[in-house]
Amino acid sequence: MFTYSFLQHYWWFIISLLGGILTFLLFIQGGQSMLFSLAKTEDERRLLINVLGRKWEFTFTTLVTFGGAFFASFPLFYSTSFGGAYWVWMAILFCFIIQAVSYEFQSKPGNTYGKTTYRVFLFINGLLGTILIGAAVATFFTGSDFSVNKANIAQQLAPVISQWGNEWHGLEALLNLRNWMLGLAVFFLSRTSASLFFVNRINNENLEKRSRTAVLVNAVPFLVFFLTFVIWTLLAEGFAVNPETGEVYMEKYKYFFNLIEMPIVLILFLIGVVGVLWGIGGTVLNEKFKKGIWFTGTGTILAVCSLLLVAGYNNTAYYPATPDLQSSLTIFNSSSSEFTLYTMTIVSILIPFVLAYIFYAWRSMEKKRTDIADINSDDHAY
Repeated sequence: MFTYSFLQHYWWFIISLLGGILTFLLFIQGGQSMLFSLAKTEDERRLLINVLGRKWEFTFTTLVTFGGAFFASFPLFYSTSFGGAYWVWMAILFCFIIQAVSYEFQSKPGNTYGKTTYRVFLFINGLLGTILIGAAVATFFTGSDFSVNKANIAQQLAPVISQWGNEWHGLEALLNLRNWMLGLAVFFLSRTSASLFFVNRINNENLEKRSRTAVLVNAVPFLVFFLTFVIWTLLAEGFAVNPETGEVYMEKYKYFFNLIEMPIVLILFLIGVVGVLWGIGGTVLNEKFKKGIWFTGTGTILAVCSLLLVAGYNNTAYYPATPDLQSSLTIFNSSSSEFTLYTMTIVSILIPFVLAYIFYAWRSMEKKRTDIADINSDDHAY
């Protein structure tokens, strides 16, 4: 019914879509990074924490789902990146662990560390979590220091297929300026989206006014870093794959050609960019416009999904190995078996129902805009 190639392309699309949704949901991290700058009083800070706290599980769950989908559909990437670049992934995981702890314990009786300590943890999650995720994803375009030798699977004493080339184990990605461009773009995008979310959800005149200002303050550096990364990537050499032999080689303007040769992806990317700008511009220019988060959020999902499709489709190595190009991972040489992908595809029919439930749950929690009186009357407030 489905060819092996179709299943491989289908699951890279699912991975890309999850990546786009995760990037959108990072507005929660962005909001946490603004707790000490946007809020001026304790009531305002509690208001921000609680509107964000109602959503923090969505980001964490999506991150876990993103990793789980990668493990099931492209296990060689999972073993290579998560097993080799483990310091950067451990740092990301640590950032999200302290987030969960902070929401659950900051208001517990007998809290010996004080609320401020846990709020600092939330700030760290908002700052480092976003930058590290952006830098890690940027390596899909810039490459990583690893090698793969599938013949090692026959070695009884050391059946290790992938080996990392240095002792930094992923943290060396922070030495690449282009990785920083995407990392900082994700950070400022999360803060921009958070500001839009506050405008939409919070019933507080002072916070809404400051949030509208914060939209512009964070949108400008976001656009600078994002455009720098995109233009740099489109003009740089890319990691192309010969479809006949599987040989990986460098090709000038590879990612630019990918966009041109995949017009649907290009259209989705442009729609996404327009959506992001529409949400930002509408909020900045119109004081009555409060729905910018939905335009920018949808645009973010489409734009990020499109970029990840550019990284993996059209005979491109989505996880390049810089010391040995032939070790680079593609959707063909790193995927699960045809039977596994087929079984997963049948199960994925449930995805629209899960998304519908998330939408229903989200709407149920957001029947009206939140003010401090709602927080004070809530026995389960953070």
